[in-house]
This record gives sequence, C-alpha cells and structure tokens, in this order.
Amino acid sequence: MKATELRSKTVDELKQELVSLLKARFGLKMQLSTQQSNKTSELGKLRRDIARVRTLLREKAVQS
Repeated sequence: MKATELRSKTVDELKQELVSLLKARFGLKMQLSTQQSNKTSELGKLRRDIARVRTLLREKAVQS
C-alpha cells in the first residue's frame, strides 16, 4: 500500500483501513505464535502500513 493511495482517502476511510490492518496484524501474530504460518516478513509489512495510515491521520488532524 502506497502513501499516494492513502492520501486520496478521507479520514473515515483511513480509520477503517487502520482497524482492518490492526485486525490483520493480530491474526498474523496469532498464526505465528501457534506456528500455523511462517510468513514473518508479512508482519513487518503490516507494521509499516499501520504506521503510514497513522501518519496520514495525524497529518490530516494537524491540517484541520
């Protein structure tokens, strides 16, 4: 997910995206802890996407 894609979204859409990313991260962490998955690189990608969304939410909050 690129920041340019996220910049076109509204605050509500970004909040929904954040919730879905947090749920996906939780699910992946559970799979990794129970050794049902070995996609450790996905966890890093999710963390970066969450950080991007939070950064854009903060930027939009400061602008308004």
